[in-house]
Amino acid sequence: MDEKRIRDIVARVRAEGRDALTEVEGLGLLAAMGLEAPRNHFVKGSAEAAALLADPKAAFPGERAVVKVISPEILHKTEVGGVAIVPNEPKAILDAMRAMEAKFTKERVDGYTVNEFVPYEPKLGHEMIVGYRFAKDFGPIVSFGPGGIYTEYLAKVFKEGAANVFFSPATATRALVERELRGNAVRTLVAGGLRNTKPAIDEARIVDAVCAFLDAAPLLAAIGVVEFEVNPFVVAKAAAPGAAARLVALDALVKVGENLSGDLVLDPAGRVVNRRQAARPVAKIDKLLHPASAAIVGVSEKGMNNGRIILKNLIENGFERKRLYVVKPGLAEIDGCACVPDVASLPERVDLFVLVIPAAHAAETIAEVAELGKAESVIVIPGGLEEKSGTEGIVARMNAAIAKSRNAPGGGPLLNGGNCLGVRSVPGKYNTLFIPEHKLPMPKSAVAPVAVISQSGAFGISRVSKHPHLNPKYVVTCGNQMDVTIGDYLERLADDREIELYAVYVEGFKPLDGEKTLKACRRIVESGRSVVFYRAGRTAAGAAASASHTASIAGDYPVTRALLRQAGVIVAEGLDEFDDALTTFALLSKKKASGRRLGAVSNAGFECVAVADNLGALELASFAPETGPRLEKIFAGARIQEIVDVHNPIDLTPMAGDVAYDETFRAVIEDPNVDCGLVGVVPFTATMNTLGADPGVHAEDVTRDDSLAGRYGRLMASTDKPWVAVVDAGDLYDPLVHELVRRGVPTFRAADTALKMLNLWMRAHAGT
Repeated sequence: MDEKRIRDIVARVRAEGRDALTEVEGLGLLAAMGLEAPRNHFVKGSAEAAALLADPKAAFPGERAVVKVISPEILHKTEVGGVAIVPNEPKAILDAMRAMEAKFTKERVDGYTVNEFVPYEPKLGHEMIVGYRFAKDFGPIVSFGPGGIYTEYLAKVFKEGAANVFFSPATATRALVERELRGNAVRTLVAGGLRNTKPAIDEARIVDAVCAFLDAAPLLAAIGVVEFEVNPFVVAKAAAPGAAARLVALDALVKVGENLSGDLVLDPAGRVVNRRQAARPVAKIDKLLHPASAAIVGVSEKGMNNGRIILKNLIENGFERKRLYVVKPGLAEIDGCACVPDVASLPERVDLFVLVIPAAHAAETIAEVAELGKAESVIVIPGGLEEKSGTEGIVARMNAAIAKSRNAPGGGPLLNGGNCLGVRSVPGKYNTLFIPEHKLPMPKSAVAPVAVISQSGAFGISRVSKHPHLNPKYVVTCGNQMDVTIGDYLERLADDREIELYAVYVEGFKPLDGEKTLKACRRIVESGRSVVFYRAGRTAAGAAASASHTASIAGDYPVTRALLRQAGVIVAEGLDEFDDALTTFALLSKKKASGRRLGAVSNAGFECVAVADNLGALELASFAPETGPRLEKIFAGARIQEIVDVHNPIDLTPMAGDVAYDETFRAVIEDPNVDCGLVGVVPFTATMNTLGADPGVHAEDVTRDDSLAGRYGRLMASTDKPWVAVVDAGDLYDPLVHELVRRGVPTFRAADTALKMLNLWMRAHAGT
C-alpha cells in the first residue's frame, strides 16, 4: 500500500474544499492499494483527445472503448449519460466526448477519460461490490456483496451473509475473511465451482480485494474518508487461453467528511480514538464494583424512597456501616449510618457515591464531587440528564466539572449512568437496584460466574427475576452511558477470570464504543469464555423508542450482528432466546465439548421425532457395543423390555418410572460414542414424581432428592458432557422445571428450543 499517495490524493481534495473524489482520483486510490482498474488516459477535452488518439501507442486492445466525464459534481455518471461505450476508433471516441461537452455545460467538468473496455459476463456473481465506510460506533467497516443490478434485491431476499458480508479491521484476519466468504452467494457462484464446473476466478483474488480495503481502512478513517465504494469489481475475461481471470474495478465512488470532529481525534499512532473516552479513569471500575466506602445522597428520613431502599440494600448485603455515609443535613444518623450535611463534609474520599436526587440538582452535586475530589466513582440514578430536550445547560455544567477533574491528580470520578438502576455487586456487598426485596427477591444461591451488563435497568432486573436460581457475580446497568460505557465494562471485566459468561444488552453505542466492545468480546471468546448479546433498537421505530429513554444512538443492526458473530459472540434474535441462552451457557459453563454426537431419551414418540427433525449441526450417535446390554438390563428391571428397543432416540414410553428414566439416560450420556445429550420428560405418567408437593391430593414432591429432578441434578454434577432437558407440559409442571434448573439442568418447554440452545452452545465451544 502506497500510504503517501493515498494521503496526497485526499489532501488535495480537502484543500480544494471538495467532499468527493473524481473517478480519476478514486482509481488513483485503488492503484495505491494495489488493486487493478482499466487502463485509461485523462484529457481536458476533445481537442486534447484528438492529439492523443493520433498516437498509435495510446490505443487500447479490443474492439470497444469507454468514454467517461470526470466531474466532482457528477458521481453517478451512468444515470445522466456521462458514460459511453463506443467502437475503439478515434472518430467514435471524439464524437462521444463532444456530445458530453455539449451536455454538461452547467456542472464543473475537470475533463474526460478514455478507458480500456474490460470484457466480462454481466451475470449474477460476476459483478460485486467491495466498499468501506466510517461508522461512528464501530469506526471503519469493510463490506462485500453483489454488484450491478442485483445489489438491492439480493440484500433483501438472501439470508444474512449470503448477500452482504461486513468486516472490521479491528478484528478481521485473512483467515476470517476466507471463512466468511465461503458462505457468500457471490463468492460461491463465481469461485465455488458449482456442480464440478471450473471457477470463473480464483477466490484468492476476491480475498485479496477485501483485505486490501481492510489494510487501508484505518488510514482512510484517519484522513477523513467516510465512504469508498467500488461498484462493480468484475471478473474480466482472460486475455488469452489458459490465462488467469482478473478482478478489475470499473468505477470508484469516494467521499470525504469530518470523521475527526467533536470527541474523535487521532492518537500518536494515527488511529481514530474517542478523546473523551480516552481521558476516563476506566481502572476505577474496580472501585465502583468493589467499594470499601460509600456515600448516598437522596435518602428519606421518614418514607421508604429509592434512596432509603438503596441504603437498606447495602446494609442487608453486609456493607460496613462505619464507612457508609448519608449526605443529609440536620440528622446525625439514619439506619446506623453517619449523616453529613453536604458533600464537602464527607470524612473521606469514598470509593462509591450513589446519587438518587432529581436531575435538576444532580449536575451541581456531580460537579461538587468532582471539584472536591470526594469520590472515585459515582452511580447516577436519575434520568433527564441527556435524554430530554432542554437539559443541555445541565449537562454542560456537569461535563465541564468532570473534564476539569480529569486533569487533576487522581483523574476525577468515573460516572455510571444516568437514568439507570445502578449495580448489584456480590463481592462488593452492595445493591443499588432500588426494588424492595418483596418485589424482587435477590438470588441466594452460590455466586455464578456470570456478569449481566445492561444499558437498560429494567432489562437487568427482569433477568434477575426470570432467573431466580442464577446469582450473577455482577449485574450492571449503565443507562445513558454518559461516561463509563458497555465497552469499558467488557474491556475491564475481560480480565476477571472468575467470569465465564457475559450477558450483554445494548440499545446503542457511544462513538467508537462498538469497536471497543468488539475487541473485548473477541478477547473473552478467545480465552474460552462466552458472550451472549442482545442488540435492541434494530429498526427506526426501535431506535426512536430507545432514544426516548436512554439517549441511545442506534446503529446498523446487520453490521453489529455480523461483526459480533465473527468474534464468536452468541447474538440472540429475541428476548426469549436471550434468556434461554443465558440459562444454557450459565449452567453448562463447566462442561466440555468433544464432538456433535447426540444421545437422546424421551417417553413420547412425538418428542423422539421432534429430536430427529431438529438436530441442526448435531447428529444422532451410534451407541457403543457395551451400551446395548446395559440398556436392556435396565428395561428388563423396569419390565418394559417388550415394548422398548435400543435405538437413538430411545422412546421409554409412559411405562417408565423415575429409576428407569434416570438409569437409561445415565447409560446414554456415559456412552463413549455420545458427546452431548437431551432428555425429554413428558411428565403425566403416574409412575414418575413430577409434581410440586400437594399433601392430601398426591404424594409427589419434585424437591425430594429421590425425584427425577434430584437424580438428574446429581447426574449433571457428575459428568463433564453437556446436556439439556425438556418438559413439554403446562403450568402445573412449572415446579419440575424450576427444580431441574435449580439443580443445574438447562430445561426448556419444547424439544426444538432445547436443541437450538444445545447447538448454540456446541458451536461456541466445539466449532460444530
